[in-house]
Amino acid sequence: MAGHSKWANIQHRKGRQDEKRQRIWTRVVREIMVSARTGGGDPAANPRLRLAIEKAKAANMPADTVKRNIDKATGNLEGVNYEEIRYEGYGIGGAAIIVDTMTDNRVRTVAEVRHIFSKYGGNMGTEGSVAFQFKHCGQLVFAPGTSEDKVMEVALDAGAEDVIADEEGAIEVLTAPGEFEAVKNALEASGLAADMAEVTMRPENTIELAGEDASRMQKLLDMLEDLDDVQAVFHNAELAE
Repeated sequence: MAGHSKWANIQHRKGRQDEKRQRIWTRVVREIMVSARTGGGDPAANPRLRLAIEKAKAANMPADTVKRNIDKATGNLEGVNYEEIRYEGYGIGGAAIIVDTMTDNRVRTVAEVRHIFSKYGGNMGTEGSVAFQFKHCGQLVFAPGTSEDKVMEVALDAGAEDVIADEEGAIEVLTAPGEFEAVKNALEASGLAADMAEVTMRPENTIELAGEDASRMQKLLDMLEDLDDVQAVFHNAELAE
């Protein structure tokens, strides 16, 4: 259950996300609408919607805004219909990239994503071209100094698949997507709050990039994340500072 150091890379990714906080409401609203439309508007019966509402609360979104968008998605109010589309491709040095989008115009979205890949040194691939390099899972990351024994005991008892400690002492808990909420709740009930907790596409292996390659890769990722229709970007690059 030991792994190499990923803490700096995780903190770097979290920092980049924090810089884009002004965009988070748009993405959370879309996630709420799609999850409510596909799984129903009752959070008690829709785990995906519960997680979306948690994200909304973390982003200080008013409760009436959340309710209004659930109502739109379930047909109680007129709203836009979004569809989920995933694009895959390669970045600098052959690094794998997955781009998850929610869009009301797939023609526009695919053109924008393809343009960014081409302009910034990547190549857009076909469906399934890189997804096999990732695992769909729940991921909770705890800062160095957290008790590994306690995390391991609580997480595994709650149904986690694995607990991984890196060289710097950061602890990563992996779960099946359907078990993420139960494991997260069990850890929080034991006083263990993760620095990062999400259902994600976790790379099975990583590619280290440094210098100009790392800068070019970061630019490509930033441009993809800045597209209005993009919800999340996953990749297997470890970018040196």
